[in-house]
Amino acid sequence: MTDHVLVINCGSSSLKFAAIDPISGQAALSGLAERLGSPDASLNVRQGDTRQSVSLAEGGHDAAMLAVLQLLDNSGLSAKLSAVGHRVVHGGERFKSSVCIDDVVEAEIDACARLAPLHNPANLIGIRTARACFANLPQVAVFDTAFHQSMPAHAYLYAIPSALYTEHGLRRYGFHGTSHRYVAAEAAAMLGRPLNDCALITAHLGNGASAAAVLDGHSVDTTMGLTPLEGLVMGTRSGDIDPSLVPFIGKALDLPADQVIDLLNRKSGLLGLSGLSNDCRALQTAAAEGHAGAQIALDVFCYRLAKHIAGLSVALPRLDALVFTGGIGENSVWVREQVMKQLGLLGFAIDSAANARCVGGVAGPIHAAGSRTALVVNTNEELLIARDTFALAQS
Repeated sequence: MTDHVLVINCGSSSLKFAAIDPISGQAALSGLAERLGSPDASLNVRQGDTRQSVSLAEGGHDAAMLAVLQLLDNSGLSAKLSAVGHRVVHGGERFKSSVCIDDVVEAEIDACARLAPLHNPANLIGIRTARACFANLPQVAVFDTAFHQSMPAHAYLYAIPSALYTEHGLRRYGFHGTSHRYVAAEAAAMLGRPLNDCALITAHLGNGASAAAVLDGHSVDTTMGLTPLEGLVMGTRSGDIDPSLVPFIGKALDLPADQVIDLLNRKSGLLGLSGLSNDCRALQTAAAEGHAGAQIALDVFCYRLAKHIAGLSVALPRLDALVFTGGIGENSVWVREQVMKQLGLLGFAIDSAANARCVGGVAGPIHAAGSRTALVVNTNEELLIARDTFALAQS
């Protein structure tokens, strides 16, 4: 039996985990610890068809990790773990692929925290806790940014004084790389052609959203930048804005710059436009009932997405397929239809019946006969992390 890999995705107040067989892709045990550090902290666990909730009142990441360790022991999985894989958001220019974690790598991940102050410190909590709890197991870091390190300079450089890049590392890095890499390979398989002979645009759509141009298995452009704030409209993030808005909003609302950035990250996007919710499902329901804010939020989301997809097409010599993935991309029939309608100039037309079928885990083509190809592909970032981790642990 193949040993399992423990995959950990550590957020600022959450910890997502899964014990995955990297060959079959089956998760023997998985769960999510939420609201860590608060009285309502809890760990929700799934094992097969069984679900349970464990209270972690006031517990932090250490308590969550210890609870996970106890669950692994109780289920007999601890002895079957071969390695621990960690999702790490920012690897800067140093990390172009997944790596085994040692003290030097941990320190370099810490150094990248200046580029992702909301993400890397939380990732490091998970790494340090896991290295203490599972000291005998190899630990691997899988970076959101690594996949996009293949972008050419003309795609990743900002038009700002070059010293800001050479001396401070200010450039476009891109994110969601694990998802874009996974679905590109899955899309190539659906197309029946090798990944190294595919030109794709992949759209990862969820509360966080980004699109990427992928040529022969390599990212050549993407919508996110130095941070995950750039690019598409997202659940609570603004995406692209005029940079002059930052001081303008600061003066208008008497806010310092860091609080303006917080507003753009946490109070904008679908939530800010609608004044109602950051949840696409709730907005679609509200829009159908006549809520004007919900409708305009969805319209802006779809238009900006279509506009970015069209823009990414210039990075490719041809376009073999457009790929929708992520919570919205895999399940919103309406969003996919609206986006495809706005891409008629690129030769896209939707098959409404096929589009309606692709929900709840059903993947497949959604384009009409004679149209350029469009696919729905289910992403599985945890499985890719498990596979990278297993491969490195065995090497």
